[in-house]
Amino acid sequence: MKPFDYALSDRPEVARLLPGNYRTVLEVGCAKGGFRSSLDPGAEVWGIEPNAGAAQLAKAAGYRILTGIYDTVAHECPDGYFDLIVCNDVIEHMVDHDKFLEEIKSKLKPGGMIVGSVPNVRYFGNMFKLVFRQDWQYVDQGILDKTHLRFFTEKSLRRTFSSHGYVAEVLTGINSELARPLGLRQIGKNGLLLLVMALSFGSFGDFRFLQFGFRLRLA
Repeated sequence: MKPFDYALSDRPEVARLLPGNYRTVLEVGCAKGGFRSSLDPGAEVWGIEPNAGAAQLAKAAGYRILTGIYDTVAHECPDGYFDLIVCNDVIEHMVDHDKFLEEIKSKLKPGGMIVGSVPNVRYFGNMFKLVFRQDWQYVDQGILDKTHLRFFTEKSLRRTFSSHGYVAEVLTGINSELARPLGLRQIGKNGLLLLVMALSFGSFGDFRFLQFGFRLRLA
């Protein structure tokens, strides 16, 4: 079996959040272009990707590619042009996510939307290590990815979006480990945390989600 390549994933859990109609798309951090297959085949799709090798693969997948980080290439994206902006696991990498969330507005058409995902810092595996093992260790990939500069809970994510004038039409947990056999085995090992979740009357319900998916519009 080939190892899973996240950069080529079509992200079906995010695709479910896409709006019904859009013709022009900008994907920030499009990686190798895996999400293209989840988008309308007739849409015009632009992509921003800092990794040159991944950018070439995205170009082959049908993206109009701008190679670089958002801050350095955003001026090449036309203002007021995009029906849809996609930010799959992007905001947590931003040096100044507030600046990004303000500036990206100018690229949207009136009525345009932003769809994407961010990691959930309250995911049970992460919280178990923090609370019970007193550990916060950065890794090559995952919630504590070495390149992650920002961390969000559902509450802080809602507050962040609202503070920049966005309305979250959808903000929901995605990629639940409880739906996977491996996740069940892992959470079973963390018996104390499972007991806390069971006795919390839902206040720890977001523990089971690796990420949050969102669909935003301007207020």
